[in-house]
Amino acid sequence: MTEWNEQEIVEQLRDERSRSAAFTLLVEHYKEQLYWQIRRMVLVHDDADDILQNTFIKAWTGIDGYRGEARLSTWLFRIASNETLNFLSRRRQMLSLDEEGVSSVAATLQGDPYFDGDETALQLQQAIASLPDKQRQVFNLKYFDEMRYEDMSSMLGTSVGALKASYHHAVKKISNFFANHD
Repeated sequence: MTEWNEQEIVEQLRDERSRSAAFTLLVEHYKEQLYWQIRRMVLVHDDADDILQNTFIKAWTGIDGYRGEARLSTWLFRIASNETLNFLSRRRQMLSLDEEGVSSVAATLQGDPYFDGDETALQLQQAIASLPDKQRQVFNLKYFDEMRYEDMSSMLGTSVGALKASYHHAVKKISNFFANHD
């Protein structure tokens, strides 16, 4: 099978004989999207890789619990989202950034071989990192992934109205960040 057919993959995942091969296809199909969703939240490549691996482990061990009420991609993105937020909660890595924390984000990004942005891109990443986790997540999904609010709502279990408000507040905070860092 060369073309992605989600329903076919789901059926293969439910069959013990084809589960492993179908899961390999699932990983190949979603690993890059999930990686960047995670990476935008945690900033550090190694952390993103670890969380991505944990996401796929949880998906593999929980595949029997997938009921098919949401799309497979939504289920995976929800697992990745929860893993990312749990990681950030445990590490308290970016929750309350003061000036020292903002400098730390800058140092992390500048020392990262995967970051190739200019000064404006660096400032944008600093501004995004200064947001609370949920706002940062909503902003990243809307701004970078161009995800529809309805899809985010299904993935995050939050109302469309709350997501729009989070995005609006995030944009306002990012604008203020730039205004204060000229």
